[in-house]
Amino acid sequence: MILPGFAGDDRYNTPLRLFLRALGYHAVGWKQGWNLGHSKLDPRHLKERIEKLFDHEGRQITLVGHSLGGVFAREAARQHPERIRQVISLGSPLGQERRRASALNGVYESLNRTRGSTDEALWHLAPPVPTTAIYSRFDGVVDWRVCLQRKGHERTENVEVYGSHNGLTLNPMVWAVLAHRLATPIDAWRPLRSNKLLRLGLPRPAWKATEPGLGIPWSESSPTVVRRDL
Repeated sequence: MILPGFAGDDRYNTPLRLFLRALGYHAVGWKQGWNLGHSKLDPRHLKERIEKLFDHEGRQITLVGHSLGGVFAREAARQHPERIRQVISLGSPLGQERRRASALNGVYESLNRTRGSTDEALWHLAPPVPTTAIYSRFDGVVDWRVCLQRKGHERTENVEVYGSHNGLTLNPMVWAVLAHRLATPIDAWRPLRSNKLLRLGLPRPAWKATEPGLGIPWSESSPTVVRRDL
């Protein structure tokens, strides 16, 4: 199931769904209309949607979420891990500094003045399923540093691609990473560094904060970082 980003709906993800269907997957949208934020989300509908797909397929499902949709996908996996195979987020503001990570934050806050049904204090924590966070340093909408999974578990990873925020669902390298992750048996899941051919189209190794869990040094022109082998 593919969850759209902020101010988007299922129509925006049509090319991605068609690509995944061409590979033989039952790719579907979330069927909740426009994604206008956490205070507008109906968690009961999303839960029912996940349960319906789980029962129809007879097996766990993969959630792919673009931007804010990735945050909601991670929360759904946290609440219903027994039904979720893995979560893949695309440019999702999952870090604790997300409220200062985008020029669109003001618009988002104006539409979401009340608390939602999920605990925002947990958004930065990885759900208890295999989790891939795809991001781009050329995002242009969300600061790439809040798209990183920090302080994760042994089956979490950050994968960097070239591309813009709005173009992530149309990005050929994102599609290649998705195809690789969907084809990988969960019991054989390991960080993407094992795929040498795929690495040819990806940037240099991803970045992560030196001290996981600490705030991003926004006042500095360049954060303190170390390389992580991809």
